Amino acid sequence: MTTDAYSNHPALALKNVACNFGDYKAIAPSSIVVADGEFVSIVGPTGCGKSTLLNIAAGLLAPSGGTVHVYGDPLNGLNQKAGYLFQAESLMPWRTALSNVIIGLEYRGVLKAEALRQGNEWLERVGLSGHGHKYPYQLSGGMRKRTALAQTLILNPKILLMDEPFSALDIQTRQMMENELLELWNSDKKSVIFITHDLEEAISLSDRVIVLSAGPETHPIGDFKIDLPRPRDVAEIRMTQRFLELHKIIWHTMRDEVLKAYSKMRTQ
Repeated sequence: MTTDAYSNHPALALKNVACNFGDYKAIAPSSIVVADGEFVSIVGPTGCGKSTLLNIAAGLLAPSGGTVHVYGDPLNGLNQKAGYLFQAESLMPWRTALSNVIIGLEYRGVLKAEALRQGNEWLERVGLSGHGHKYPYQLSGGMRKRTALAQTLILNPKILLMDEPFSALDIQTRQMMENELLELWNSDKKSVIFITHDLEEAISLSDRVIVLSAGPETHPIGDFKIDLPRPRDVAEIRMTQRFLELHKIIWHTMRDEVLKAYSKMRTQ
């Protein structure tokens, strides 16, 4: 498919997608469309099915109903145009940072010298030049996340699927990683679906924020355009009047669903 052909189709189109686990209806028929080059965050209460939707988009989970299209083509099996950044640590502890970064290229049969060249280039791009010889246990949490980001981006996916990738980091490191992500994203405008519990994070990063209802039968209840200027510094943008207005509007939609989920957790 040519570059022009890519731009003529949404990166991802989930149409009336549903997901059931036995008798439990996790996701009601729902539609989410992500444009080519668009950064979309999905927020919602704990346990509402955000990660389930991401797994459907990745092709790791087949929907119980509905269809998934990737740049106009029906998704069958794994989404080969997507890279997935997990919440949990995904680095192999017996491999150095550099050898973790290049593992995908090795599986693709890229020659060792070229893989190492690209790996060192990506370590430099994520601020880890000179750290490629270190093992994961020798890296800080933020450095491990940078390594995982390089490991994903080195394969040049058209779509980036991110499941709360920065949630375990302290607030300062988290904001640094968010800014680095935006800088990398701005260089080639990949299509992003970003899962987070943090509404401030979602607004700071995104072109659009989708709010999901509490489960079961989760479904989108709000879709908000984020009209904040780019480029952004996530700490500075949160102090602007427009950010505060957007936060108030979206939280008003989200609040009751969070309370429903919290109430349900307390009674279980």
